Amino acid sequence: MFHSYAAIGDSFTEGVGDELPNGSVRGWADFVALGLAAAAREPVRYANLAIRGRKLGPIIDEQLDRAIALRPDLLSFNGGGNDMLRPRMDEQVTASRFRDAIERIRAAGIHVLMLSGANPTEHLPMGKLFDARGARLTAALVDLAEVPGVTFVDNFNDRGLRDIRYWSPDKLHLNALGHARVASNVLTGLGVPVPAEWGVDEVAAAPTGPRSRNTAAYYREFVLPWIGRRLTGRSSGDGRSAKRPTLDPVAPDAAA
Repeated sequence: MFHSYAAIGDSFTEGVGDELPNGSVRGWADFVALGLAAAAREPVRYANLAIRGRKLGPIIDEQLDRAIALRPDLLSFNGGGNDMLRPRMDEQVTASRFRDAIERIRAAGIHVLMLSGANPTEHLPMGKLFDARGARLTAALVDLAEVPGVTFVDNFNDRGLRDIRYWSPDKLHLNALGHARVASNVLTGLGVPVPAEWGVDEVAAAPTGPRSRNTAAYYREFVLPWIGRRLTGRSSGDGRSAKRPTLDPVAPDAAA
């Protein structure tokens, strides 16, 4: 059983798309911490260093050592989603950086939770290109599932998670239902019971959502601002800091 958990990554791990009424974000990593605490029936210490917009290099350079220094029992590592959206991406170089980072975590005696991000490409412009990149990167890393001290959770190939019901209006980030499903995948991979009150199985059994269409309003609200940030060298994470930089307790009965 894990009694402390730290997460590093980008918007996927920060929890973007699962916004709470107070303006903060929750996300799958928060759900995992709650699930671990519920299984342990005692508080679990949890930190989340992820920052939206980060490419893989900055995640490793800015977050990895800080997370290792916290000495958690479990450290989740995800990245590469923002790299896939750039004009060029070398999947083998990216996979090599993943492997090096995972070995650093293992060398510190910390159990690695490595997970692929959910696959939004059925709903995005140029989705087939991004889907191919994600498939190649996931395939290049799948053998790590056999490495001692590593748990690999493959959300990218979770076909049900591609349903539009799990995605926020920008179609790039999961909504609350999507984050809960990823957390369910993670807890299952760790051998930890999924809290029944999350309703993950009931949502999965419901009819699928309508086919997604990208309207002119969608391009105006989401695609053009994203292109504008790329052209000006800005990021959605500029000026942001980690939402939970230290290992603080999460109680088993904490409100989700």
